[in-house]
Amino acid sequence: MRDATLRRPRLSVRRLAGLAALAFLLITGCSGPQDTIAGHAEAVEQQTGVSVDVDEQATLPASLPIRLRIPDIGVDTDAFVGLGLEPDNTMEVPEGAEVVGWYEESPTPGERGPSVLAAHVDWQNQKGVFFDLRNLEAGANVVVDRADGTTVLFKVTEVEQYPKDEFPTERVYGDTEGAELRLITCGGSFNRTVQSYHDNVIAYATMVDAAVS
Repeated sequence: MRDATLRRPRLSVRRLAGLAALAFLLITGCSGPQDTIAGHAEAVEQQTGVSVDVDEQATLPASLPIRLRIPDIGVDTDAFVGLGLEPDNTMEVPEGAEVVGWYEESPTPGERGPSVLAAHVDWQNQKGVFFDLRNLEAGANVVVDRADGTTVLFKVTEVEQYPKDEFPTERVYGDTEGAELRLITCGGSFNRTVQSYHDNVIAYATMVDAAVS
């Protein structure tokens, strides 16, 4: 992801209270058949312990993400960094092709609200961890392991591509009743003159299960 500009949400999100109304994310440098949710949840339970059923409004306490798996597009990385804000109110940038950044002003995965993860589509002539995010389909599984030993299973509900000047700020960052996930990268054609992609690709996902060791 050589360049993406993502506007931060309005102050309706509780974690953003007291911060400026909008910020910008500037990112430079920019497996087999799909498992069923039930089948994958069973596998998670076997690996990590007792299953905890959740519904759309169930949530977990805060805990940092430490591993991300998206089987349908071959993602499996434990290279996580926290993304804060620069002095100019722009978001910090994840460094490296395989690094996923968690936006620290968003909930952690499994907490109530939209947890925001961003990664590169490419980086210094290497495929980024979210290179195939645009190919993800509704129903795909996204698994996040957390520092407290909890494994959270999300189900993708939608994948959309937007011009940067039409970025859906409220939909991405606005409050939700349950625990949700936003996966964000660059997309569309690449403008070599300004070294920037024209679009953003966003995958929306909802927590459907969790397991604790």
